[in-house]
Amino acid sequence: MNAKPGGADRAREMAVFELVAQLGSFSAAARKLDLSPSAIARTMDRIEGRLGVRLLLRSTRALSLTAEGQSYLSAARRILADLDDAEQQIADQGAPRGRLRISAALSHGRLCVVPLLGPFSALYPHILIDVALTDSLVDIAAGQADVAVRFGPLADSMLTARKLGETRRVIVASPDYLAAHGTPRTPEDLHDHNCLNFSFRRAEPIWPFRRDGQDFTLSVNGSIEANNGETLGQLAASGIGVARVGAFSVAQELAEGRLVPILEDFNPGDVEQIHAVFVGGSSIPARVRAFVDFLAEHLR
Repeated sequence: MNAKPGGADRAREMAVFELVAQLGSFSAAARKLDLSPSAIARTMDRIEGRLGVRLLLRSTRALSLTAEGQSYLSAARRILADLDDAEQQIADQGAPRGRLRISAALSHGRLCVVPLLGPFSALYPHILIDVALTDSLVDIAAGQADVAVRFGPLADSMLTARKLGETRRVIVASPDYLAAHGTPRTPEDLHDHNCLNFSFRRAEPIWPFRRDGQDFTLSVNGSIEANNGETLGQLAASGIGVARVGAFSVAQELAEGRLVPILEDFNPGDVEQIHAVFVGGSSIPARVRAFVDFLAEHLR
């Protein structure tokens, strides 16, 4: 019977494999590790031989992962992260530390999450915060982030979600725009107005309303689309048109009177829930638990 390599050897092999997958070539990984490309190739051969499956598809120009390679990469990243967490917790008696990768939507991240990072960092100085603001979904299970702040319904997954709060929708316009174009009194009046919309593929130019207890929708049209509510709010505040956005994204403009809510009697009261999404289980890294607890306390 062939002896299998010990846990330390496997961890090293996983680390090499993760680097190869990240950099996309044996040569780049070899330079990073100060090894020869042939040594990297032998490590990959050992892993594939032990597993009995092909993890990498190799050509003279590029490397790509097979389906099994993707699964092994996800598992390797989780295992290596767990090893790092175990050593870090023991080294510092369990105090939260290490790199914390955060993903948040552009508007909500800039307006609500980023202002909390300074106080959080002061409270946990051993945590290195790595924040990325994007409206694209990141793959947490694949190790692309430790925590993501997400809006709306959540897809079924093995991830853990903790509710942070919710935000209502509001239709807004600037006083100058309303003075020049008139204030809509009913939803149907919007047909005569420049309605600014989201550019997401899933977002249709249809706004919901409620009249006499009955919900209905109305198609609207406008001259500008954007991929986030903050931009739409800024456009509305500059007098370009009417926007329907999350109230958090225009809170300052509403407070300062640069925007005013309209058609509130027809507001259906729909809200979007906000969640922190992360890999759960019994071994949640202390830094992830600390950050999620901090968000839940300060965003509610």
